[in-house]
Amino acid sequence: MQKEKQSIPNILTIAGSDPSGGAGIQADIKTISACGCYATSVITSLTAQNTLGVSQIQTLPYEFVQEQLNLILKDIEINAIKIGMLANAAIVEGVADCLQMHPSPLIVLDPVLISSSGKKLLAPEAVSNLVARLFPLSTLITPNIPEAETLLGEKIDENDLAGFAQKLADKFEVSVLLKGGHLSGNYTIDTLYDITQSQHISFESRKINSGNLHGTGCTLSSAIASYLGKGYNLVSAIKKSKVFIQGAIQNADLLKAGKGNGPLHHFWSLNK
Repeated sequence: MQKEKQSIPNILTIAGSDPSGGAGIQADIKTISACGCYATSVITSLTAQNTLGVSQIQTLPYEFVQEQLNLILKDIEINAIKIGMLANAAIVEGVADCLQMHPSPLIVLDPVLISSSGKKLLAPEAVSNLVARLFPLSTLITPNIPEAETLLGEKIDENDLAGFAQKLADKFEVSVLLKGGHLSGNYTIDTLYDITQSQHISFESRKINSGNLHGTGCTLSSAIASYLGKGYNLVSAIKKSKVFIQGAIQNADLLKAGKGNGPLHHFWSLNK
């Protein structure tokens, strides 16, 4: 008897476009594909940027974002969703309305508030909308330390990452992966507080000395969504995503793409 072929999971990314290919929709599609899933995408904003920084942002009308999203969700069975740059309150509301009409059990939300070059990527007045409308729909949020400080309104103590991850989870009633890429020292410690299991788990990795770290947040959240969509539980999905992103950073120098903060090598495993 012939074994039935397993279908490839469909992953949806909702984010902004990065023409340099290192972050945003482009990084998400590469990551989802490299993780063995099929990528669908809804673009919220167009950016003019390269590896040296962002110069301009053109936000799409929220009605057009809604139309993209509605058509995808009506047609394609989505196994997991990654949400990145949403730009303004109207888009946040539009995306939330669509997702309430077409519920997804697995949503990884990367609260993209500011670019690595310092450009604001979410209007300040939209943060409260993000918290009120999309956090409750999410399986996991993945703030870095500056984003977490904005969300909490206080400075994070590097010696109490577990406490602050739980503080975020309790405040917003959602599981939190507090990313530690901004920590001092030689190690990155990403700290999960899983609100469904009431447990802390730390994922420690040695920092890689690289000038090519553009899109690390986009890549990690897209990988987690991909592995969740493939059926892994939250902890296993994060563990596999950490392995993926470490390899992508370690091999980033092979790309020789750009004069600034270059992209990761999303297809590093194909060279093995």
